[in-house]
Amino acid sequence: MYVNCYKLCSFRVNFFNNISFNFNRKYHSENVFGFKRKEKKVYKEAQDVIDAKCRESNFFRLVTAYRQHGHKCSKINPVTLATSHSLIPELEINRYGFKENDNVQFDGIISSGQKQGSIEDAIKFLNNVYCSYLGAEYLHLENEEEIEWMNQQIEKLPETNFSNAIKTNIATDLLKSQCFDQFLAKKFTSLKRYGGEGCESMMVFFNEVFKLSAGENIEQIVLATPHRGRLNLLTGLLNFPPSKLFSKLKGNPDFPSHYKSSGDVISHFIASTDLTYDDRSVHISLLYNPSHLEAVNPVSMGKTRAKQMMSKDGDYGNQSWSDKILNIQVHGDAAIIGQGINQECLSLTSVPHFEIGGSVHLVVNNQVGFTTPAERGRSSRYCTDLAKIISAPVIHVNGDYPEDVLKVTRLAFEYQRKFRKDIFVDINCYRQWGHNELDDPSFTNPVLYDIIRSRETIPDTYVKKLINESVLTEDNRREIVEAYEKYLNDELNAAENYNPPDIYFKKQWEGYSQPGDVITTWDTGIDTDMMTFIGTKSVRVPENFEIHPTLIKSHVRNRNRKISEGTNIDWATAETLAFGSLLFQGFNVRLSGQDVGRGTFSHRHAMLVDQKTNNMYIPLNNMHDNQSAFLEVANSILSEEAVLGYEYGMSVEDPRNLIIWEAQFGDFFNGAQIIFDTFVSSGETKWLWQSGLTVLLPHGYDGAGPEHSSCRLERFLQMTDSKENTVDGDDINMQICQPSTPAQYFHLLRRQMVRNFRKPLIVATPKILLRNASCVSDFVEMGPGTFFKPVLGDSMVVPSKVKKILLTSGKHFYSLLDKRGSLGVTDTAIIRVESFCPFPTLELREEISKYTNVKAIIWCQEEPQNMGAWMFIKPRFENLIGKQIKYCGRETLATPAVGIGKWHQRQVTEVITKPFLV
Repeated sequence: MYVNCYKLCSFRVNFFNNISFNFNRKYHSENVFGFKRKEKKVYKEAQDVIDAKCRESNFFRLVTAYRQHGHKCSKINPVTLATSHSLIPELEINRYGFKENDNVQFDGIISSGQKQGSIEDAIKFLNNVYCSYLGAEYLHLENEEEIEWMNQQIEKLPETNFSNAIKTNIATDLLKSQCFDQFLAKKFTSLKRYGGEGCESMMVFFNEVFKLSAGENIEQIVLATPHRGRLNLLTGLLNFPPSKLFSKLKGNPDFPSHYKSSGDVISHFIASTDLTYDDRSVHISLLYNPSHLEAVNPVSMGKTRAKQMMSKDGDYGNQSWSDKILNIQVHGDAAIIGQGINQECLSLTSVPHFEIGGSVHLVVNNQVGFTTPAERGRSSRYCTDLAKIISAPVIHVNGDYPEDVLKVTRLAFEYQRKFRKDIFVDINCYRQWGHNELDDPSFTNPVLYDIIRSRETIPDTYVKKLINESVLTEDNRREIVEAYEKYLNDELNAAENYNPPDIYFKKQWEGYSQPGDVITTWDTGIDTDMMTFIGTKSVRVPENFEIHPTLIKSHVRNRNRKISEGTNIDWATAETLAFGSLLFQGFNVRLSGQDVGRGTFSHRHAMLVDQKTNNMYIPLNNMHDNQSAFLEVANSILSEEAVLGYEYGMSVEDPRNLIIWEAQFGDFFNGAQIIFDTFVSSGETKWLWQSGLTVLLPHGYDGAGPEHSSCRLERFLQMTDSKENTVDGDDINMQICQPSTPAQYFHLLRRQMVRNFRKPLIVATPKILLRNASCVSDFVEMGPGTFFKPVLGDSMVVPSKVKKILLTSGKHFYSLLDKRGSLGVTDTAIIRVESFCPFPTLELREEISKYTNVKAIIWCQEEPQNMGAWMFIKPRFENLIGKQIKYCGRETLATPAVGIGKWHQRQVTEVITKPFLV
């Protein structure tokens, strides 16, 4: 229970300061408690003060109980199965020593507009505020200012009255939503539309929050919603042409024919539009959402942050949000509590480099998830209880009362604007039909749906109320419905000639396009002087900055030596050179993930920490005085799914940002599989959303056991649209590479930004190679005219003497190279495949054609035969190169690696020896 300790303590101090006790007199019957008999009047006055203060304290406790527990008996459920609402014990007045006719001071305790009154008056007021058609949860907030603000604002809500014009607007939005659903039901009888029937009040929320945003000079809203009522929102408020929807329903494509796209279902449609209210505009970006519920939420957060950065409104050294961009997330009741990504998203809200100044959350509470009733869909009282982990207030409201929805929408918006924190509006409503309109919900929820099917709809109920109030007439109602039906019919007729407009690659994406079906080569080298400058600056810190003593030698001195010599450039240094050169070209770089500043394997140290002050310093952000682009090092929470979704959202917003997510170990991507499946691998194909997101997955078999060995290349290769019989081009959906040298990695990172298109890049990065003396590059490999090579040939053998070719990738190359040297083999070439997808057909043909006496070609890998690249390599090599290829590696296994040290060592010996013996 929240208790205002300050008020209680102040009362005690003030009371005892004003009462004088005589403790020096002897105790006798005439001097009880230090008062003489003639001082009984003083004692009575003191007792009256005590009684008054106790009444005030008890009344405060009663009010606090209503603020804390009132929601438990509020009438927020429009289709409740309960027959009555009993008063809970915490709200019984005798618990606090009161009777109904007792008088108390209201002033300073409740915002009723009265200074004092009876307990009966107070109870009526408190019931009307906290136990009516809304229920408020906010006493879990940790900030007293927020609690006091909520007290005052909520207790003013019953006084709020709306003009007839506002009521008419509410009715119009509700009727249009209902009309739209009924129109689709008549014209497309077998359509799963996931309509808004039963939750039409959400339209009131949207219209009001858009209007308030425009009035507050918010420039853009990034909106994430699931299926429910999405089409109603699009066509009713977001200027989405119904003709486009009807054209899609008639089987026509989503995009102009010159784009490569497979399209998506209607419940994933989007809008990007300007809305004007009273001569003020706000831009709404409704994002594509996959069918995986709630997965779009972190994407919307990342997109919001990218927009905030582009707006140049905000100090990203101190405050990482902009007042001009607002994020709104819409949830389903079963999904918000059931999907773990929501907890991850909420955990990001106040983390540096992820905070966006708070989101407004709307829960469209159907009280049933698919077919599961609410009481079986969660263990908590409310589906919104997740909000309490970040001390976010929750306002529950009955969807049958659109005017109350409007009130709490204003409250939520004002809270977010004032405190820049998340807040939840939970509209309790219902689904008129099942999970979709073709589903029969009475199979599993018969009693609930008896109630739903016997009641009037929300729009009809509200319009009747307005007719009774003489705000509307039946003729007004008919005019609204007939006008909207005519509009929809006109749009249906126009669908026959609808052509999707070319609205893609505009604004910040101007100059970018979809790539062609050939693989292009891009010069990604830089001048030696530039490399020297960047490398030197990357380890320079302010004079009074104290670096960890170990790093002075292992990091600073070693890097300076390598840079001055221009040789033996290691992995981390090559990465730094790529980052620094991109910053000079005006591209921002963001590196996100768990412990990325230091690097999981303590190799990067892009962000240094002062050993005395704990202050952090990023040398690459201080290369020169006029630097405009920066490196953002975002050490993230222990999350994969939400963080990857966040980074994806940033990448699709602005192509000028190199967005990198690094997994702590390669297999950690498993926790983000939903994002890879529904966004990263398929976003452009479904929606024409290009993304240059770069994913670094530490990979390599070094005895770490089943989990931390493999980044599961086979899964990513399965997700590509590479074909076994066709030569790949740049138009592949995803790039998957395993560079074996620092220079190759350097070129990959730079290539991500210098091209005129964006593609996701999955990089299998090394672990033990990070400090391998053989895994180094020279400046000459990164200089002007150099570029990423999909295939690296073998310069250490004489082609005419080669009888066997070993194809491999990554770390395994160095093991095979060492073994070939120890065995003294001279007739075997080792060729590295640096890019799996796009598959380097032409480069492999050219390289293999050098060897005319080859008897056998073998694919060598560390992974088991049912994993790694083998299943991808074999059909493409044989179909496109035209030669047979054998396999040499670990045998098929259920886990990526064994967990017994001796077995691992035996396998290591076998996989690097066998290729030279077969």
